[in-house]
Amino acid sequence: IGGETWPDYFKLRLIDYIQEPSCEPIQDIESLVDREMAKRQTAADDDVFGDVFGGEVSRDSVRDSIEARLSHCDQDWDQYNRLMEDVDWKVRLFASVEVGLSKAVTLVTGNRRVLLGLMLLFCAAAATMRRLHIALRPVETRMDEFATSVSQVMANGILLLSAFLYRQQEFAAAANGMEIAHLFMHNIWVAGFGFLTAVSIFNLFRPSSNLAAGGTSLRALLSVPLYCWMTFATFIQFSAFGFYHGIAVYLNMLAEMSTLFLNIGLYVWVGMLLARTHLPQLIFNVVRVWRLPPKWLGVVVLALTAYPTAYSGASGIFILAAGMALYREMRRAGASEQMSLAVTAIAGSMGTMLRPCLLVVIVATLNNSVTTDELFDAGLKVLLVTLSLYTVYVFLIGGKQEGSIAPLREAIPGTFRALVPVLPYIAIFAIVILLWQILLNRGMDEFSAPAILPMIMLLIVAYERLIKKSRDPEEVDPSTNLSGAIPPKGFGASALRATDESTALIGALLMLMALSVSTGGLVERSGLLELFPETFSSALTTVTLLVGMLIFVGMIMDPYGAAILVNATLAPIAMQNGIEPIHFWVMTLLAFEMGYLTPPVALNHLLTRQIVGAPTSWESLHGTFWQRNFRIIFPLIVMGTALLLVAYVPLYYQVF
Repeated sequence: IGGETWPDYFKLRLIDYIQEPSCEPIQDIESLVDREMAKRQTAADDDVFGDVFGGEVSRDSVRDSIEARLSHCDQDWDQYNRLMEDVDWKVRLFASVEVGLSKAVTLVTGNRRVLLGLMLLFCAAAATMRRLHIALRPVETRMDEFATSVSQVMANGILLLSAFLYRQQEFAAAANGMEIAHLFMHNIWVAGFGFLTAVSIFNLFRPSSNLAAGGTSLRALLSVPLYCWMTFATFIQFSAFGFYHGIAVYLNMLAEMSTLFLNIGLYVWVGMLLARTHLPQLIFNVVRVWRLPPKWLGVVVLALTAYPTAYSGASGIFILAAGMALYREMRRAGASEQMSLAVTAIAGSMGTMLRPCLLVVIVATLNNSVTTDELFDAGLKVLLVTLSLYTVYVFLIGGKQEGSIAPLREAIPGTFRALVPVLPYIAIFAIVILLWQILLNRGMDEFSAPAILPMIMLLIVAYERLIKKSRDPEEVDPSTNLSGAIPPKGFGASALRATDESTALIGALLMLMALSVSTGGLVERSGLLELFPETFSSALTTVTLLVGMLIFVGMIMDPYGAAILVNATLAPIAMQNGIEPIHFWVMTLLAFEMGYLTPPVALNHLLTRQIVGAPTSWESLHGTFWQRNFRIIFPLIVMGTALLLVAYVPLYYQVF
């Protein structure tokens, strides 16, 4: 902006540091030439070898040299005088803001590790205090809560011990003269996990008062947060090798990609801001006028939610932001509870290979064998395949089709009427992206999206509260208020509520991701991957074993941590056996998304339950095995078939 407004802005911004030219503009060139000629002639006369090498001094060459020097001097003075004339209070005011912002950005970018550590620890403390860590089942009884609280005290204590031992080792190495990078981070980890342990102990002695008595040991163990189980498993395995500080070592590996994991926090904030708007409901209003039967509605919903999923950065975030609206729309159309839950869960995995999904960026960052453009192009093909498979399966095994589509004479005018309220939202998106392009010469892509999207969502919230005067979704529909807190009123309250909700969610997700990295280290050190031979008899055998291993990794780990593990272990095996890098990574990403839907973790289902609640219909509680578990089985059939096609078809045909 400064450069476009003032041509010499890049010098004007530092005007206080620019000094006058040291030369003096002199017009009497001939006197300078005379003095220079005399000086050179004297030097030539004193040179004993002058006659041998030629001692004649050319007056013309001396004049040319002086004229060139004076010309440069004049240019320097002209530029200096012009800068002095151009600088005014407007330039100084803009420069003070711009330079201050530049220093702030430099400070932030130079301390990403610190920011990630502080964000993880602060948000994890918020998630602990509010008892919002992710587990296989929610806390329902006092026994559940006691098991959860004790496990968090133990897990956080282990993390503190690991961080402390690693700190001692690194400080001892530094004292012996070894150069250790980012030594200060050890103090942050120790202090942070110490605080997290204290919060866990406080929770232990502050039980909830609204829980039922009783409970069973098995159900209580299922309520233990997943990051605690990962902590216990990794610490036991690492301790067996005397690697007591192993978890802390892998936490520092997480910090190596601090920018990407900081972006997760921004994407979570975007998702929570979206949940504070009526945009999802307005989009569904456009679809509702067609009165689609449940099966067709599911197809349309999955197609519509693919790109929002990609822009949310991770499938779980989209479910948290729009899962309730999606589920209710399916139920309103007449879909069964199990079908509605299945569509809500699988919607979070449809677009996670589309631009600008953060998981793809992480994969491309980890290795140089594939680019984001290649993966995003392949991701569009995978989306079309998955959506086609869903359409086929839902009509084959999705139960009876009921209802009929609205006639065109009714649906088309209704669509245009429903689109009118959406136009201001589209305009906000377009204006922000256009201004970003004009002012900063940068469009929205996978790298700029984490910065642009929060701005867009804040403007949308402001538009709804300040211009439309619309109420918060929780005021309009109290049943969406799962926390029981007072619904926010006004722009500031809605933005703060979204930020507040983001804090605990970021802590829950990042703790899961951080311990997934350690779990990857556990798998790597277990020797399991060493059972794989370096070469196989055929590409078919290689792909079969890789698919099985990738599904297993996806089932027990978060995809962000799993990507780090796979890049270091399975990717080299695939390359050595002739598997194309793009083929391997597309297969890997799809296996990770299937892991989001596969027990024992099945994160998409856990988050769907957190938003919608546990199934309560008769078929969900008392039906056949198929009826009770349709929400899990059906997405696995769809994603499993897509994975098989992606894994094996490229062996025989050029697909990607």
